[in-house]
Amino acid sequence: MHYLKKVALLLATTTLLSCSSSKTMATKKLHTPFVTVENGIFYRNGSPYHYIGTNYWYGAILASEKYGNRERLHKELDELKAHGMVNLRILFGAEGGDQDYTVRPALQYKQGVYDDALLEGLDYLLGELAKRDMTAILYLTNNWEWSGGMAKYLQWNGFGDVPNPNIPPHNWPEFMEFTPKFFTCDPCQEGFREHIKYALQRTNRYTHIKYTEDPSIMAWQVANEPRIFTVDNEENFTKWINATVNLINNLDNNHLISTGSEGKASSNDDINAYKRTHTNPNIDYLTMHTWPKNWGWYTLENEENATFIAIENALQYIDEHIEIAKDLNKPIVLEEFGFPRMQESLDKNACLEYRNIFYTAIFNKLEKSITNKEPFVALNFWGYGGLGKNNPENGKWNPGDDFTTDPPMEPQGLNSIFSTDKSTLYLIKMFNENIETLNE
Repeated sequence: MHYLKKVALLLATTTLLSCSSSKTMATKKLHTPFVTVENGIFYRNGSPYHYIGTNYWYGAILASEKYGNRERLHKELDELKAHGMVNLRILFGAEGGDQDYTVRPALQYKQGVYDDALLEGLDYLLGELAKRDMTAILYLTNNWEWSGGMAKYLQWNGFGDVPNPNIPPHNWPEFMEFTPKFFTCDPCQEGFREHIKYALQRTNRYTHIKYTEDPSIMAWQVANEPRIFTVDNEENFTKWINATVNLINNLDNNHLISTGSEGKASSNDDINAYKRTHTNPNIDYLTMHTWPKNWGWYTLENEENATFIAIENALQYIDEHIEIAKDLNKPIVLEEFGFPRMQESLDKNACLEYRNIFYTAIFNKLEKSITNKEPFVALNFWGYGGLGKNNPENGKWNPGDDFTTDPPMEPQGLNSIFSTDKSTLYLIKMFNENIETLNE
């Protein structure tokens, strides 16, 4: 607990933070605006590329002239940039959009049929990122129902309606039995392959730059949290992951590729299964996610003690994945983690003390890894809600409401970092400045 006490001491002595206030490089000096990998480290423009970024899945919707709010977009991007959050993890587009508790509007509302207003939004967003010298990770589908995802391809190809676990009488076991059928559904996989081709062959209408030639894209990601689901499904899953990664690699020589895996949690809680499914040399870097509340590490009873238990478990989880990254000689990014406000309050004025303690521990871990030249090289917290408005009474999201980065089926504001969260934003800026010094 010695390290954790140091974290607590740092926060206790800082008034503001209390409640009271792989692509080949010839040399690492190669000067390219594309993010590349060499010897387990990201490089960009001739320098190491480390960052504390965020999840901003709704960015393309917010950027859409038809559906979005560009005034809000510009302010949020400027705020992100000012705090050093130069890397954003963004959903390329949702599928379906015809169920409650899912993202609406959806980009691909029928298989192979797209809403051009959302493609226009993605074009605009990438142009705005380029103006600010920021980069995006674009994930191409989702394991989960909240944006349609793989389950929607099953519905489109005759497997019946998606058993959305948020809509009775459906439940999570039913959904978890339904979705793995994707990995043996040839027309579903063909539909997804066509989607990938469609995405990667696009040219931005604003910048006139092909997506495959746009350095504001850091990486293509196969999916958000693709899961093996069962031991028996590992072979089918691995075959699909490898085929998908190889397809992206054949279409695009400039950008990095990752799977979007949670890590061990996506791999039947088997770290060796995670390793086995990530040996493809065309997977340029590894990913991991950690969710203390969802995984039972954090409870409302005795929040202070629960916070430190969550930190211990999260750091152990990270260390376990760092060892796999060392074995595979690949960088690894913690691209999702979240932590609630005190008592899981949705009120923007609620205390942030325990969240800040948890964030500080994770940021310190990243800084230490970079200093020691370990493969844990960057992170994206979940997530950035910016100027979004939520309903603190019940947190429910309805079509037309602001996006706050919490998915539509979750209480809005539960894990969101808003523009008013000055203490957390200060932490992020401080650690990004420290990391920037290490990059020099």
